[in-house]
Amino acid sequence: MNKRWGIIAPAALLAAAAHAQSSVTLYGKIEDGINYTSNARGHGTVQLQSGYDYGSRWGIKGTEDLGAGYQAIFTLENGFDVNTGKMNQGGREFGRQAFVGIASDRYGTLTFGRQYDPGVDLFSPLTANGNWTGYLFSHPYDNDNTDYSFRVNNAVKYVSPAWHGVTAEAMYGFSNQAGGFANNRVYGAALQYQQGGLTVGASYLKINNARNTDSTGAITGDNTFDASSQQNIGIGVNYAFSNALVGFTYSHVDVYDPTSNAYFTGTTQPAGGAWKSWKFDNFEVNGLYHFTTAFYVGAAYTYTQARVASTVGAFNPKWHQLSTKLNYDLSKRTSVFVEGVYQHAMNAHTGTDFDYAYIPGAADISSGPNQYVARIALLHHF
Repeated sequence: MNKRWGIIAPAALLAAAAHAQSSVTLYGKIEDGINYTSNARGHGTVQLQSGYDYGSRWGIKGTEDLGAGYQAIFTLENGFDVNTGKMNQGGREFGRQAFVGIASDRYGTLTFGRQYDPGVDLFSPLTANGNWTGYLFSHPYDNDNTDYSFRVNNAVKYVSPAWHGVTAEAMYGFSNQAGGFANNRVYGAALQYQQGGLTVGASYLKINNARNTDSTGAITGDNTFDASSQQNIGIGVNYAFSNALVGFTYSHVDVYDPTSNAYFTGTTQPAGGAWKSWKFDNFEVNGLYHFTTAFYVGAAYTYTQARVASTVGAFNPKWHQLSTKLNYDLSKRTSVFVEGVYQHAMNAHTGTDFDYAYIPGAADISSGPNQYVARIALLHHF
């Protein structure tokens, strides 16, 4: 998902970099395609959509050798919509990533800035949407952030060197609010073990009082849920064979005192009451098979069950989601792919948008329990 392709720099910059034992890399991805949504508020809809699987982007990353095994590093990464030319991530210039830090082969890496949380780094790649596909394969509402719905501002992150196959990460995102140290802060950690074809990962993330109306804090303007607190727990395993990859993941999400869901466009609160908590359990089985080095097919099935409690009662929405993808590499840098996602929502009679199917990335919420989205797209790396 985060491959880096090509090095482009003026001759003068290359000469200076070589003298200082440093390097600067320009990289990016451009993805565009056509989506068909079967039911968007009762209507079939066709759209041209950018970056649904890999996120159209361009970025610059650099390193400088400081001696004694240390390097200064930085990354600045912009997300954009190729169809309109506008910047994504709320119009931020470097909304995908923006950080600087120090790296050591012996002691690990310490970085400062806007970054992905440890779960995105070490747990998300075990899911289908966090690895070989993207947005449409997300779990309902991307409730566990495996498709990177939000990044963390004001973040300090430590990544350990690999030790006998184990890598560890820890992060703290500051609120930057006077008198509100714990208001809109984030902290979390993750572990990943790799040995041969086996990869196992686990993560934990805690968010305190993140509101989309906040102009400062660890999460501003792009969180999925407005709530007093949220915690995400994930664990998963993948095994890679010579031509195949199989995996299983489980994630649990607790959202307390929620006031909004970024995907809700209709009724958000139960009639005559208010939400107390939303709890999601996501179970995913995924697999990938390479028929040739250039052609693969992948599939995933996700079952999500929720327990949503309110002042007028408790409800149990459930979702079944089946997703497939065919990808063909036209060259080392250009691919074409076709994918489809079907979702069935089991109506919990909450009187809110929880009662309907809504695939992340669909044109809109379904008017009933079923929805599917099909996409054909072109991807180019540089």
